Amino acid sequence: MADQAGQDELVIISPDERSVNPDEQTRGMRRESGVTPETTGSVSLWSGHVTTPGGSDSGAHHHGDAESAIYMLSGKARFRWGNRLEHERIAGPGDFIYVPPQVIHSEENLSPDEPVVFVVSRNAGTMTTVNVNIDDIG
Repeated sequence: MADQAGQDELVIISPDERSVNPDEQTRGMRRESGVTPETTGSVSLWSGHVTTPGGSDSGAHHHGDAESAIYMLSGKARFRWGNRLEHERIAGPGDFIYVPPQVIHSEENLSPDEPVVFVVSRNAGTMTTVNVNIDDIG
């Protein structure tokens, strides 16, 4: 485990120190936690590395009361949002995406072969993922 924050030193989390919590995954995505209270001693910040394999899309989900900032590293993804995922935009490398609290959304990798890779940061000390079945929404 990395050194804890709260000292007068910065903390570096290498790829092999990222954690994967199976309870906070969504179908079609792999979330690896980097900056968390456990890895750094952070209080209200979570940041992680996310991969969506080629030809896949994520299940619908939201992140509770947390705001999310996404930075696209590689690939192109269709982001859909709304209670019925009725809105959509396409994002690619270099794009930032903002997801407000409680907004149901999903990501679809537009390549059949190449992964979509992005970095996500939230103003919550946890990954905070709530998977949603949109058929259950009235």
